[in-house]
Amino acid sequence: MEALKGKTALITGGTRGIGFGIAEALVIAGMNVGVTSRHLSAAQEAADRLDRAGQGEAIGLEADVRDLAAQERSVEQILHKWGRLDLLVANAGVGHFDPIEDLSPEQWQATIDINLTGVFNSVKAVIPALKESKGLLVTIASLAGTNFFPGGSAYNASKFGLVGFTQAIMLDLRKYGVRVTTIMPGSVTSHFNDHTPNPADAWKIQPEDLGQMVVDLMRMHPRTLPSKIEVRPSMPPS
Repeated sequence: MEALKGKTALITGGTRGIGFGIAEALVIAGMNVGVTSRHLSAAQEAADRLDRAGQGEAIGLEADVRDLAAQERSVEQILHKWGRLDLLVANAGVGHFDPIEDLSPEQWQATIDINLTGVFNSVKAVIPALKESKGLLVTIASLAGTNFFPGGSAYNASKFGLVGFTQAIMLDLRKYGVRVTTIMPGSVTSHFNDHTPNPADAWKIQPEDLGQMVVDLMRMHPRTLPSKIEVRPSMPPS
């Protein structure tokens, strides 16, 4: 089992929900983590909480995934502070759920720009560092990347695209020793789509469950790659 202490990660959209749950699991395991947000204050607040949570350190980074230069600056800050990057978790995402006749061009563009182009930007920014470390790249997709539903035209398009993008870059990057995985969760307790987590969410996947999954991926022998992982609640309401 590979030791994680001293390794480093960049997590986009890491201030709450899935991103924060993954970041927390990593710092508990001893990794150093940079979490991004479009708002520096939110990123710094999350980093302060993470610093108190485990053995690893955390820094908050201001970056919009729609801006490639901002993603590159985040990588530079991590390399300046810790000298290496071993893991990207491309987690930042948005959801707009409306029938096609009601979906606005602005909602469509925001969904594609953040959920798909934003991951492209994050990946482009980390490739040199992950080649150097022979690291791991994880995208957070969704079961909506294989299961379409009414009102999901923008979200389904972005997540279907993200699954295909991730599987293609897995083939591009594995020759460099870079492992690429997409995690496709079902219902997760999070703040996604303006939801407020509450006790009624107990049946759902919890962010810390996905955090444990990423820790397990980091510890897995590099000869083996779970390239696509579908995750469902074990006991959804009937």
